[in-house]
Amino acid sequence: MDCPPPGVHTATDATSEAAVRRIDHHEADVVVVGAGVFGAAIAVALAQQGRSVFLLERSLKEPDRIVGELMQPGGVRALEILGLRHCLDNIDAVPVNGYHVIFNDRSTTIPYPKDDIRATSERIQTATGLSFHHGRFVQQLRAAAAKEPNITIVETEVDGLIKTGGHSQVLGVKSVSAGKRDYFFASLTIVADGYRSKFRGETTTRKPVAKSKFWALELHDVPLPAVHFGHVLFGCFSPVLLYQIGTHETRALVDVPDGLEAAQSANGGVTHYMKNHVLPQLPPAIQPAFAESLDRGRLRCMPNSFLPAAANRTPGLIVAGDALNMRHPLTGGGMTVALKDVVLLAELLSPSKVPDLNNTYRVLEQAKAFHWQRKRHSFVINVLAQALYTLFAAEDFYLETLRRSCFEYLSMGGACVDGPAGLLGGIIQAPLVLVYHFFAVALLSVWILLSPQPLWRLLLTLIECGAVLIKACWVLFPYMVAELTQ
Repeated sequence: MDCPPPGVHTATDATSEAAVRRIDHHEADVVVVGAGVFGAAIAVALAQQGRSVFLLERSLKEPDRIVGELMQPGGVRALEILGLRHCLDNIDAVPVNGYHVIFNDRSTTIPYPKDDIRATSERIQTATGLSFHHGRFVQQLRAAAAKEPNITIVETEVDGLIKTGGHSQVLGVKSVSAGKRDYFFASLTIVADGYRSKFRGETTTRKPVAKSKFWALELHDVPLPAVHFGHVLFGCFSPVLLYQIGTHETRALVDVPDGLEAAQSANGGVTHYMKNHVLPQLPPAIQPAFAESLDRGRLRCMPNSFLPAAANRTPGLIVAGDALNMRHPLTGGGMTVALKDVVLLAELLSPSKVPDLNNTYRVLEQAKAFHWQRKRHSFVINVLAQALYTLFAAEDFYLETLRRSCFEYLSMGGACVDGPAGLLGGIIQAPLVLVYHFFAVALLSVWILLSPQPLWRLLLTLIECGAVLIKACWVLFPYMVAELTQ
């Protein structure tokens, strides 16, 4: 997990022309801003195509984040395509075979489906995800980048873009390195500076929308009900996620909606809410470790943001990663989207399709193609994350009915599990499969409402059934529209 120390680093033979351009003149084919999951991976992918790359990062210390810790099978597969699967080795990563859902006092298991794409005549493999400490994985990616001959890594804080006189084309970035002004020039600048991006406004007026925060604890040596499964708990409290991030460490994420009265400072704050509303609802085996972690007091939070992607239209600039697109982290799909984006963008920018990155017209054409083609993998993950969170954090009778029906549907097993689990895992990328299962849940809600009702209440029940179907449309369709518009 060794990562280069602060400063300027390159594995390139200093006599090569590209290295001289980077070291002496700060010129390259590509400048990548941000050495996180997307930034480090795209730098490696482009460098392996023969591009000269700067990888700029504000701090090369190991990141300490509370999300980006569970990678779905689709993300693992993308790493394999990129030749970076080894970055998941030796970081104490824990296999994830699916989800264990606990609704009040009932539970059901949702294993990932058989991985038919990689099936052989001898055996059918099962898709597997991995969970881990986020920072360890990022350091592995940075170490892989540091070994690439065509990459120079620089620890510097980028604070502006360099543009032509007409302010239309981006020529590179300006930054501060060790207290001194610095400049880096390239034919193409790729900005992947995270959810607090400084440069998102260059391509869109959209801003992330966050209606809740995840408050995080780290539990130690806690026995989870289902080993090697991510856990989702919901009921008369906001959703809770539990998953191992190491042999001895388990991450607990508690969703706290903005403005939740029970978590207001006047009522004791978030800690009081977690002790008195969340802790009693957890499985008994988990409660001691949860309470101990609360007492230790290292409670951290992060906003749960939704940001539909906007097309890149600025010559010389591509915004990507969380700076481009975010979804609620409830389903753990963020890294899968990011890594599949890397695979697609590297393919679209390959020398066979864009021989010269100075051809800004051709690069813009490929950026437009990237915007639409990425929806093949991002659409389902983004919409599913938002829709499931809306159900799991139900706020009214109709959403509560849909939530209960969702649990009953998943409890049926078979195709009722394989489809949703494939969507969650980034294995199935078909929007129609998402729509089918979502409205199957809605129709099950209708059946649940109708079945126990006496005849005299039939008319009122039919009205409630219609309202549930309307609510289901209200949950799903706005997010679908947001994904399909620029």
